[in-house]
Amino acid sequence: MVSRTAPTEVLSVVRGDDRGVDVAAAPGRSEPAVVEVAPARGTGAVLLVGGLAGAVVSLVLLLDKLALLADPTFVPSCSIDPVLSCGTIMRTWQASLLGFPNPVLGLLTFPVAAAMGALVLGGVALPRWAWWSLQAGTTAGMLLVHWLIVQSLAVIHALCPWCMVAWVAVIAMFWAVTVANLRAGRLGGASAPLRRHGWGLAAWYLAIVVAIVATFPEWAAGLVGL
Repeated sequence: MVSRTAPTEVLSVVRGDDRGVDVAAAPGRSEPAVVEVAPARGTGAVLLVGGLAGAVVSLVLLLDKLALLADPTFVPSCSIDPVLSCGTIMRTWQASLLGFPNPVLGLLTFPVAAAMGALVLGGVALPRWAWWSLQAGTTAGMLLVHWLIVQSLAVIHALCPWCMVAWVAVIAMFWAVTVANLRAGRLGGASAPLRRHGWGLAAWYLAIVVAIVATFPEWAAGLVGL
């Protein structure tokens, strides 16, 4: 009588940095069983939508900036009132932090994020270095955005509506990528089963709204008819 060997305990593992799915064989079974599913495609959707939105507003802002350079009397499309005034911000040195208009950075980076998001959304397994690059890029973008927020509120005393769209997009992309990397254990530690993390993002946005209202209380009251 020929004895059969016991089935292999673990057949294969598809790490979370590939498709967001951990696969292992359950004891005594020949087919793999799903252990944990990380919402990698959700992260892809955030990157795609955020990247496209950021690219569009960056293009609009760059075109308005070029028009303003050609004609100092030009009124940008997002100059609505004394507070929502892109023209005021475009005339400051903060609007050209690296010696060229900030929207150029957006046009160089947002399409890349959108393309990687489309790949993830389509089920493509990105290598670990790609996720690390997304982490580095979104972290740098998040830091830049918050520096610009402080400058807008505390120094320039004006807001740019299109810039605020970019703020929302960058923060969402940073949050989604960070959560995905923590869940997959790509940031130097074990994978973290994060749940209900959306509340943290909502609180982040709320803090920015509160800062805007505190800076422009009369303007904010006028928006709601007070």
